[in-house]
Amino acid sequence: MPEPLTDAELLDAFETQVRRSIDNGHGWTHERIGALVRSTAPSWSDFGGGVFLTELGPLTGAGVDAAIAGEVEYFSGLGKPWEWKLYAHDQPADLPARLVAAGLVPEDVESLVVGEVEVVLAECSDATVPSEVELRELAETDHAGLAALLEAEWGDGAAVLRDLLAEQAAAPGRMPIHVAAVGDEIVSAGWVRFHEGTQFASLWGGSTAPQWRRRGIYRALVARRAEQARARDLRFLQVDASPDSRPILERLGLRVVSTTTPYAGP
Repeated sequence: MPEPLTDAELLDAFETQVRRSIDNGHGWTHERIGALVRSTAPSWSDFGGGVFLTELGPLTGAGVDAAIAGEVEYFSGLGKPWEWKLYAHDQPADLPARLVAAGLVPEDVESLVVGEVEVVLAECSDATVPSEVELRELAETDHAGLAALLEAEWGDGAAVLRDLLAEQAAAPGRMPIHVAAVGDEIVSAGWVRFHEGTQFASLWGGSTAPQWRRRGIYRALVARRAEQARARDLRFLQVDASPDSRPILERLGLRVVSTTTPYAGP
């Protein structure tokens, strides 16, 4: 195994390969608008999309405000929720204040964690789950159980499931969904997106029913998705981690390289 990359090298790989690439898979449309990339969600989604890459540092204050105003106008016209995803290392330094002045509202901060697939798999080599838990890819018979889990954890479970299934149909093979089942009950779920033209896979979901937490299920689902990434010769895993999942992911060899804050659009 080659020498592990530094935090700065991991962040640079993410910036270069994921944030600065325009991958119009998964049903999304990404287009460069001046010094930013506008990402519009598919028509079937209740979410409008947002701005996930900005290169506004060289602009003057008036130029930054104009760029923000353009996105507010565009996404407001869609009539759906949207966000401006701000990373801690984004410029200019006063961008957060300018977003707030334009009517956007900051939400909970998440950690950007990135790791190398082989490092994560080495840390997960002994991952096990209770004997009554079955790990498998989502089947049609699991849909109701997954919707119930998502409803309990996030709300709008049926809508989230609908969007996930539509994304799978739009990008066959690029977003496997994994579940942990106890009989007919889905007690945990997570999915992985493979980013075409990059060395990255990103991990999403990971919700586990309260009574099944701290039983190794989340770790085992990370391992299964890392195995799929390795099978595709991908090198990196990336997660936008909540405070609950961040410590687990750090124990599995992923590292915090920045933070990210979604600003909800007006």
